[in-house]
Parts: sequence; C-alpha cells; structure tokens
Amino acid sequence: MLRRFLTATALFGALPIAWIAANALGLPANGKEPRFPQLTLDQLDAEQRPLGEKIMKISSVGLGGPYNPMLRSPVYAQRMYDLLDYLRWHTSVPTPLNEFAILIIARQWRSQVEWYAHAPLAKKAGLSDSIISDLKANRRPAGMSAEEEVVYDFVTELATKHAVSDELFERAKKRLGEQQVVDLTAVAGTYVGVAMMLAMAEESVPAGKTPPFADGEP
Repeated sequence: MLRRFLTATALFGALPIAWIAANALGLPANGKEPRFPQLTLDQLDAEQRPLGEKIMKISSVGLGGPYNPMLRSPVYAQRMYDLLDYLRWHTSVPTPLNEFAILIIARQWRSQVEWYAHAPLAKKAGLSDSIISDLKANRRPAGMSAEEEVVYDFVTELATKHAVSDELFERAKKRLGEQQVVDLTAVAGTYVGVAMMLAMAEESVPAGKTPPFADGEP
C-alpha cells in the first residue's frame, strides 16, 4: 500500500514523501490520536473505492489531507472531487492567481495543511517568493501586479466583509472578466470549505514537519 502512495507521489506529487509515509502509517503529526484514522485503498468499501482509485491517480497526498475525512461521505466526496477537478485544472483563472487565492484563504484560516500543500504549488506556478512571504507574515504583499492586487483585494474583502464594494467589483470585472470573477469566487469559497474540513478533522502536516504557522501567531 505504501508503494502505491509513493507511486502516486512520483507521478503527480508536489509534496514531500514524508506526508505519504506519515499518513499511510497512521502517524499523527500533532501527537494526538487522529479523529479520522487514515484510510488506505484496501480499506475502502464498494461505494468508496471507485473514487479512491481516481484520487490516487491525481492526488499528491494519496488519500490523505481533506480526502481522508471526505471519503467517509462518498457522495459528497465525489461531488467535491468533480468540483476541485474544475477549480484546480480547468478554471478560467490563471494558475498563479488561482493558487494565490487559495493561499489567501489558507492564511485567513491559518490552515496548516492548505498552506503546506499550496505554497509550493503557488511558487511553482510563478507566484513570487516575496508575495508568498508577505502573505504568510499576515501583511498585504508588496510589489503585486495589477491582477494580483485585484485577486488579493477581492478575496480578502469578500471573505472578511462578506461583501464586495461596487468599485472593487467593477475593477475585478474590468481586469479579470466576468467568468474569472465567478471562478475566483468559487475557488475561494470552496477552499474555505476545505479549510473547515481540515480543521474539523484536525488533519495536520506530516509527522516531523514544522507547521507553517506557529502557535500564538496571528
């Protein structure tokens, strides 16, 4: 089973092998008993297994991360899988901006797993180290492009004020277009849901790895 996890990582992974090993062996990174013991492919029932096999083909964390709790509700997990397939691979939002939006949500939620997973993906997509560093430090990033500024302002205002001003909406529509505004809202809202799932399940970073956000950090 561990070999299957490592194969998926080699083909599709952006995260360290330690994540796969830690989750496959059921070793909690936070020292507590896991709320949801890590599933393996062999443990999945007839309803879960078809989705589990699809997840293994595309997921850099195997059945870990949000998939571990989600698979306890197979119909929901399938619907989320289909939504994430669009929002990650087929969205109209360019990948650097899409990953930036995910990181903004991860930072607002202090979601250790979301940040741990997506900061490397954002960097690989072309988001600058300085923007990632500023965001992690809970600062408005300096040196953003006009498109990055729109994404930051739009996601931040919508997530914190639960509204978007007319001025910002028009700026976003002019800079990104209507479809990207809709897709940007969808990815931000979806990753709030993912952050909730991870928080509820107390899914953490791999054993032996330092969480991105220290205790007591705002």
